[in-house]
Amino acid sequence: QVQVVESGGGWVQAGGSLRLSCAASGSIFNINAMGWYRQAPGKQRELVARITGDGSTNYADSVKGRFTISRDDAKNTVYLQMNSLKPEDTAVYYCNADIRTTLFSSSRRDYWGQGTQVTVSS
Repeated sequence: QVQVVESGGGWVQAGGSLRLSCAASGSIFNINAMGWYRQAPGKQRELVARITGDGSTNYADSVKGRFTISRDDAKNTVYLQMNSLKPEDTAVYYCNADIRTTLFSSSRRDYWGQGTQVTVSS
């Protein structure tokens, strides 16, 4: 069993900062890419930031220069530092982790957290 749990969401005024955390636990052999996605009301879920196992990152154009993704492999945790927040960043943020639970590649699959709400007021 694998669990992926986000934390750190909340309410903040425009221009403020928040830090999201996502911890994976359970029967984990190794974690490949980890990422953050978000979904605003009435919109599709979109990629915010992603970090691979070797530390390569990519970001949505809308958050470049404002958000930073990082990971701590010792803790099976990924972080999203969000600065200069804007009202359009308001959404439910979901963590995604590409995890293998055994040595075999067939055990590899995506796991999602339950989401954490981020609200940015103007």
